[in-house]
Amino acid sequence: MNTLPLSMTTTFPTPQARLRAWLNMHIVDHGFFRAAYNNFHDLGGGMYRCSQPSPAQIRKYHKRYGIRSIVNLRGHSEYGSYALERDVCRELGITLHDIRLHSRIPPSAERVAELRELFETMEYPALMHCKSGADRAGLGAALYRIFRLGHPVADALEELSWRYGHFKQARTGVLDFFLMSYLAYNARTPIDFMDWVRTVYDDRALKSQFRAEGWASLVVDKVLHRE
Repeated sequence: MNTLPLSMTTTFPTPQARLRAWLNMHIVDHGFFRAAYNNFHDLGGGMYRCSQPSPAQIRKYHKRYGIRSIVNLRGHSEYGSYALERDVCRELGITLHDIRLHSRIPPSAERVAELRELFETMEYPALMHCKSGADRAGLGAALYRIFRLGHPVADALEELSWRYGHFKQARTGVLDFFLMSYLAYNARTPIDFMDWVRTVYDDRALKSQFRAEGWASLVVDKVLHRE
């Protein structure tokens, strides 16, 4: 995970460089969609989730909600969106945490532990985002609710929903599969979620299983125990 130091100087040496980043954000990174709808939602406890915010949206959230930290689940990126986000965070004194999740690959145990530690130590109020605010932000939101708010895993699964633009029937359903695999194991052998992540969970095996069976098989065969 990378954390942006607040002493960092401006990212853009010239107005032309800033304009190129702005055009890249809106055209190449599809920011013109997010300008109309940022998929913004309150998770409680001082955390909010959304799609990739523009500098104007970050300023708005900073003013309205007092945002002190941003968790960028896209990690370091060459898109203009990232350079502009870094610059406005430096300007406003917001700490930017870069930590990469994937929308079609289950998270590693190390990455889950990294997020848990971040949620425990970061400064709030905070904003968490990916590109569209649907898949990676959904998983991040679920883990936040589990680790920070103490919500049951079954309840936290609500963050991976079509309401946010997430569809479990697609390849992004591997994120649901990750959490549901815990629920299936816990139904047979009760275990704390983080203990399961540390001692049982195998992200590579789960990825292979999802390709072979899909999420629906897990529900029918291992959770509902149907014939």
